[in-house]
Amino acid sequence: MDIEAGKDIPVRDPALLDDDGRIKRTGNVFTATTHIVTVVVGAGVLALAWAMAQLGWIAGIAVMILFACISVYTYNLVADCYRFPDPVSGKRNYTYMQAVDAYLGGKMHVFCGSVLYGKLAGVTVGYTITSSVSLVAIKKAICFHKKGHDAYCKFSNNPYMIGFGICQILLSQIPNFHKLTWLSTIAAATSFGYAFIGSGLSLSVVVSGKGEATSIFGSKVGPDLSEADKVWKVFSALGNIALACSFATVIYDIMDTLKSYPPENKQMKKANMLGITTMTILFLLCGGLGYAAFGDDTPGNILTGFGFYEPFWLVALGNVFIVVHMVGAYQVMAQPLFRVIEMGANMAWPRSDFINKSYPIKMGSLTCNINLFRIIWRSMYVAVATVIAMAMPFFNEFLALLGAIGFWPLIVFFPVQMHIAQKRVKRLSLKWCCLQILSFACFLVTVSAAVGSVRGISKNIKKYKLFQYKQ
Repeated sequence: MDIEAGKDIPVRDPALLDDDGRIKRTGNVFTATTHIVTVVVGAGVLALAWAMAQLGWIAGIAVMILFACISVYTYNLVADCYRFPDPVSGKRNYTYMQAVDAYLGGKMHVFCGSVLYGKLAGVTVGYTITSSVSLVAIKKAICFHKKGHDAYCKFSNNPYMIGFGICQILLSQIPNFHKLTWLSTIAAATSFGYAFIGSGLSLSVVVSGKGEATSIFGSKVGPDLSEADKVWKVFSALGNIALACSFATVIYDIMDTLKSYPPENKQMKKANMLGITTMTILFLLCGGLGYAAFGDDTPGNILTGFGFYEPFWLVALGNVFIVVHMVGAYQVMAQPLFRVIEMGANMAWPRSDFINKSYPIKMGSLTCNINLFRIIWRSMYVAVATVIAMAMPFFNEFLALLGAIGFWPLIVFFPVQMHIAQKRVKRLSLKWCCLQILSFACFLVTVSAAVGSVRGISKNIKKYKLFQYKQ
């Protein structure tokens, strides 16, 4: 029988159980860090060079470091709220929404759920776009190598999105998050691969003396860039960086894999520091070197925008790594969404065989447990996400919108409010005022990034016909 997250198991030996009566968790700082890197070093990492080009050296570096510092602080607040009311001995909160409900109450719980699962759904669409862009880039790299750099090498993303969707339908049948550590580990390893390939190719351009002129203030206003467009692109760049910092959607799923000693919040704080430090180093490498190589003409994605043509096999390999990473990261993000819907269906129809019964199927020496509801619901979800991606395959703008949606509410607002409730911070005290100023400043960043990205998407929709975009 499958042991699924969030379910009690028929084991009577106390030595095999955690304090909540469920099977002992075995995760540690290393596995938690691996999950974090898998999520944060994701769809937007190779778009950071473009973001740096919009902001310039001073603002670009400052924003990346500032967002990293904010993330470490607020994710540590979230880690302390895994248990209620005491961060070490209190009752576990298995999901982000459950923690918000415990500390802030019902209305905030509903608001949190709307943002959280909307963000999860959006990210899976973003990963579908990213994987198809990279698959097309592999084909284009081969095409340019064979026919020359001036050849017509444009291809539709749609067949590749459909293929990626079929792959995710199969992987989505994995019952729960605990069984994905192997996939997460492989995906995390490939994230380093494509990040270093992109950075290495950019470095080779800079070292060879072929790098383009850069500016401390970013892309310059001129005939090809109006002042208004410059402002919109800066807003979009903030959204791209904000997305790259986000793993709030799965933080409690990660914490729920950690062993009970040392306390989960202490382990998670170490994982936060290690994961976000690794993230920031990679971001500065990819963003800084990409901008130094291409200047104001930095493409939206340095491995798919064809700033590089040769060595074509290395460009193709970098994109293979991106696709492998997207395969794993998609499941890391989608599994919490799958689980909450299935738990809700179980509570609504506890006696339904269609929803709750599993059917064992033998394939040689392997035995798989098939659940009809899981197959149909998860397959339908992946199909809808794929169709949306096919309709709006705009890489930078879509990722910026996702970053804007999740940054303020999930990374700043809820952690700050839960911390105030947990520690009973007095209203209008110095600490309370500082926390509210931080929250309001990040709210302004979210609004700016959202407006900039929506404007970019609307312009592209007017420019391209639905389902007919070619890269």
